[in-house]
Amino acid sequence: MPQTVLRYPLKIFTEETDYLQVDVQEYVPLGGGSPADSDIEFNRSTTFNPISLLSNPRDRFRRNSTKRPISTVLLPIPSTIQDGNAVSYKDDELNSITAAGAAGAANLMKGAAAAKGDIDAQINNFKESMTSALKDSGLTLGNAQDLITKYLAGQAVGIFGGNITVQQLLQRQQGEIFNPNMELLFGGPTLRAFKFSFKMMPRNIDESQQVKNIIRTFKKGMSPKTNQSNTFLRTPNVFELRYRQGSTEHRFLNKFKQCFLQDISVNYTGEGNYATYEDGTPISMIMDLTFKELEPIYDIDYDDPITGLPRDSTVGY
Repeated sequence: MPQTVLRYPLKIFTEETDYLQVDVQEYVPLGGGSPADSDIEFNRSTTFNPISLLSNPRDRFRRNSTKRPISTVLLPIPSTIQDGNAVSYKDDELNSITAAGAAGAANLMKGAAAAKGDIDAQINNFKESMTSALKDSGLTLGNAQDLITKYLAGQAVGIFGGNITVQQLLQRQQGEIFNPNMELLFGGPTLRAFKFSFKMMPRNIDESQQVKNIIRTFKKGMSPKTNQSNTFLRTPNVFELRYRQGSTEHRFLNKFKQCFLQDISVNYTGEGNYATYEDGTPISMIMDLTFKELEPIYDIDYDDPITGLPRDSTVGY
């Protein structure tokens, strides 16, 4: 299928022009399955390798490819462009009792593996592990017995519909709480999203047709794909975005990984009132696009893929 290149405006792109290039590519699943596979009856005896379903950051999967795109759209740089990186963090608590219990359980498992079938050795190991863990936590045997008493009291009250915890009993009786040892812990990466807004005012019939095809290309590219059996829906196409300076990559602005087009909205009354040319083309339209990357940004994305050294000539991702 021949590649389609669409552009708006028609005659603005030169070797000195900065613009946004959007390539439409067929989605390739992590498992490597062919898009045609969904038309074939599922083979229940097929053995899947779970590793093939996981993305390896060092494989640089989901970066913009060099494959010939299905279609390409060239658009001017919007008046507002920005990028932002974010990661997730969460508050976490771990009091000394919980930490001691975890340590004691871990030591118990190690001792049980060593003792194997010796029941007496396993019982002794349990006693030693829990005693050592309680000592490391700062609790005495008397403190531990008191906490157990409070716990059992709370459970007994629960029979009558109450809901009292050991922490509440400590607060009311002794004015104390367990030290939560609160810490902010890394929760994982996030996926970047990019929003663009383009105002398009076709000046002639050729630009009118280009604008119409551009809108159609985005709408069709983001739509789920059907197959003959209608049993499954295939994933929509992916979009590869690039800021360009003439025929080269932009030397400062951010780069993108492969994206899905999450949302497209077109306002056909860009000037606030309905007005069209003779062929029905609106004189002013505003197209809003929201893209979201398929994969998070990692530290290695800021290094040169060949040398592994930090990039000097570009900001990176």
